[in-house]
Amino acid sequence: MRALAQPIYSPCHGKVENIFINESAYVYEWEKLFLIRNNRGFLEEIAVGMSGLITSLEVKPNQEVTPDTVMAKVKEDLFISGSD
Repeated sequence: MRALAQPIYSPCHGKVENIFINESAYVYEWEKLFLIRNNRGFLEEIAVGMSGLITSLEVKPNQEVTPDTVMAKVKEDLFISGSD
């Protein structure tokens, strides 16, 4: 069974300040993906608790985002790390 790409949503209203990933890049758990300046003027780093392949990049720098905005999609890898 193939894993579906998981959407990464913006956590806030604001504007995309920086994008640290490219489409088809591999990302690691808690790696910084985006930087958003929220509506209160504070910068928020966006990271997710999964690793995998970016299958699509849905936003551009300076784009306005809301909590409903899909910023990227990632196909999570299913490798288990650590010891059993």
